[in-house]
Parts: sequence; structure tokens; C-alpha cells
Amino acid sequence: MPLVAGIDSSTQSCKVVIRDAASGELVRSGRASHPAGTEVDPNAWFEALQEAIADAGGFADVAAVSIGGQQHGMVLLDQEGRVIRKALLWNDTRSASTATELIDNFGAEYLVKNTGSIPVASFTSTKVLWVTRNEPENASRVAAVCLPHDWLSWRLAGYGPVGESKSGPHLSVLATDASDASGTGYFNPATGEYLDGIWQFILGRKPVLPKIVKPGDWAFAPGEGTDFGIACGAGDNAAAGLGLGADLGDVVVSLGTSGTVFAVTETRVEDPSGTVAGFASASGNFLPLVCTLNAARVMDSFASLLSVSHEQLADLALAADAGAGGAVVIPYFEGERTPNLPDAKGAVLGLTLQNNTRENLARAAIEGMLCGLADGFAVLKSHGVAAKRVLLIGGAAANPAVQVSAAQVFGVDVEIPALGEYVADGAARQACYALTGSAPAWPVEMQASVSADPHPEILQQYHAAQSSIYQS
Repeated sequence: MPLVAGIDSSTQSCKVVIRDAASGELVRSGRASHPAGTEVDPNAWFEALQEAIADAGGFADVAAVSIGGQQHGMVLLDQEGRVIRKALLWNDTRSASTATELIDNFGAEYLVKNTGSIPVASFTSTKVLWVTRNEPENASRVAAVCLPHDWLSWRLAGYGPVGESKSGPHLSVLATDASDASGTGYFNPATGEYLDGIWQFILGRKPVLPKIVKPGDWAFAPGEGTDFGIACGAGDNAAAGLGLGADLGDVVVSLGTSGTVFAVTETRVEDPSGTVAGFASASGNFLPLVCTLNAARVMDSFASLLSVSHEQLADLALAADAGAGGAVVIPYFEGERTPNLPDAKGAVLGLTLQNNTRENLARAAIEGMLCGLADGFAVLKSHGVAAKRVLLIGGAAANPAVQVSAAQVFGVDVEIPALGEYVADGAARQACYALTGSAPAWPVEMQASVSADPHPEILQQYHAAQSSIYQS
């Protein structure tokens, strides 16, 4: 059977998986690192992509490829297809003021209704406006605006700057998908159209924007620059949901550097508070998502504080009772996005001479991290999102104390998929769909499951501690 490749071009690295199109079996894989920072030359991503492809044994026998990429990142191109300036990534916060400017100009109600979300500093629209306000010479050169996975697909297909690419700077063939476009702040995921009025405000004109390619369709057909076809791709969270086989009733909780809670829904969620981002999914549905800034690093911090490994941190936490004897960790070490408290700090509350133990501190750290995400989980449910089970992913999901606490904090069954590259896997599924004409039903291995064990007192004491510092 033919082989398909999925690519995950994330903030930190590029991963490639090559799978059998029929069975989904992993054949081989590769990876390469990305430079650190919130402002990165996109050419470094393309070099890493080529390195990761080589590490995976190349694409000579691959029939179809798709790229899942970090959302929101702003890539600006001039008329000759050259990158105008370094890409501003999702975690670059210099555009916080222009996010406020967009809200003040258009109003929260208009933005939620027409883009699905209220813009924050991570959104592409805020970054383009920042360039307009602060780098007018660069703004005047903008011929096209795209996202990391759009640009990489274009380059992989052979397009690029004059004199540096096989097929040249044909900006009109740039392509993306609805899931990635839905995180820009200038695309309507309900209608599938870009918003001219927002472009007039942020740049004074509408540049070339990537065409929207539907799931199952080619962004670049086989023979169009490469022997293999390139499918539409996806934003990273949408690709992860696809790789997990997430369906209606599933809520995905991802514990990475940041934390995300998202679900696949048939109807769009419109949240005027801005807590829920109304993105599109990679399957043609919708992907309401809540993001927190503090996730796995909370555990890193407390493991360091207690001078233990992550395994030992789990042992300590499991030796404590649910609720940590009343000790509460407010995990806002990097400020917080949900709730919107960019200047907040972390805190430990409720300590007494009786509960001030290593075990309780370990338990409180894990519960605090999960409570922050549980608030996002509750917001999704308040908008009618079905929540039959939680799929827990990310490096921290393998921690047994996290698994047990998640079933207690969320109060539903928790399943932990085997460790894998689910963004790349989702992209591989898209490649298979474009190649075969049908979405693959590849199995997803689960490494653990924990039955629901509701302990509402954990969230109750967390909220009491939270409100004692941050009055709503």
C-alpha cells in the first residue's frame, strides 16, 4: 500500500511521521530542532523540515504529505516571494495593545460573530496591525500574508523567492485550511470567507491570502511541483484532534508548555466573554478551544522545589489525599490567559502546620494545574459542548498522579492515549484522505484509563483561594 507523511512544524521542532495509508502503521519517522524565541526567520523552519524529512528516510516512496503547524504565526511576503521580516509567533506578546485596538474599533460582539473569537496578542491580525503601527516600511512591502504551515506547504511544493526556488514566487497558489485560518482574526469560519473590513483597518488594503482548501482536497496535486501531493494541512490543535480520532462527546486536554482544552462540535460556539476561541476543526466541523499559559511547567517547578524527579513527584502526590489537606496552588507562574490575568503571579494558599507536607505540596501543584484547565472545561460545557470523556495528552499526561487527579477534578472518564506525535498523525490522516478519497479509520492506542471519580471539593477550595486574591 502507498505511504503517507504527516508533518508537525511546532514552536520547538519539526517532526515527520510516515505511515502506511491502509493500516496507519508507523513505518519510519524523523525530527529536527527549531531555533528558540518568539520571533523566528521562517527559513529556519524550512531548513528543519528538510532535515527532518532526511532523518525520516526521505519522501521518494511517499505518495501524499500534509503539514500541521503552530497556529497564528505571521509570515509576511513581498512581491518576489521573499520573507519581509522574521515571523512573529503565537507567543510573542508585543501585539497586546493592538489586540485591544481591534476590540475597541470593531467591538467584541462583531468580532465574535464574524471571526468566532475575541482577538488576543497571539492572533495574526494583531501582529499585522502591530507591524503597520511600528514598522510602516515593512507594512508597505506586504504582498501576501500567510501562516507557518501555509508557507511551508508552498515551499515544499517548489514555490518561493525569485532565484531561490524551482517554481518561483506565485503568491496566488498559497493555500491553507479553515482550522488554521480560523485563528487569524480576519477569517469567518462559519462562511469560509476572509473579512475585507478588518484588512482595511489593519493594513489599509487586502493582500494576497491563502485559498481555503477543504479536508480531502489537494493544496498542491501530485505532479504540481513534486511527485507527491500536498494536502490542505491544519493548525496544530485541530491536527492533534484529528490524530486522536476525537469525535463528538470527546474533550481533549493537552498538557504541554501551555494547556489547552478543546472539543469537536457540529455547531460553532460564540463566547462574548472571549474565554472560548471559536476555531474550525480539521474535519469540517468546529473546534471551540480554551487556552491556559501554565501547564506542565507547574510540575517542573514543584519537582525542582522539592528536589525530586517527576516520577517521585507522582509518588508524593499519590501519597496525599484528594484536596491536599486544604493546600491550594494558584499556578499563574507566567501570568494567565484564562482567566485574562497577564500580570498575575503564582501562589500557595491554605497552608497550616498540619498540611504543610511534601506530599500535599506535590498534590496541590498537580491539582492547581488541572483546576486551571477545568475552568476552561466548565466554560465549554456551559456552551452546550458534550463531555462524555476526556482524552488527556501531552508529556505530563503519562504521570499517574495527573491521571488520577484528572478523573477527580473533571469528574468524567479519562483516557490517556499512548505517547505519540498526534499533530503529525493528524496531518498524515489528512494526506491519506486526499490520496484515497476517504478519511482513514486508523486505531488509536490507549495506554491507560481512569474512571470518573468526582471530587467537587477540589475545585471549590481552588475557587475560594483564587477569589481571595483576584476578585471577579
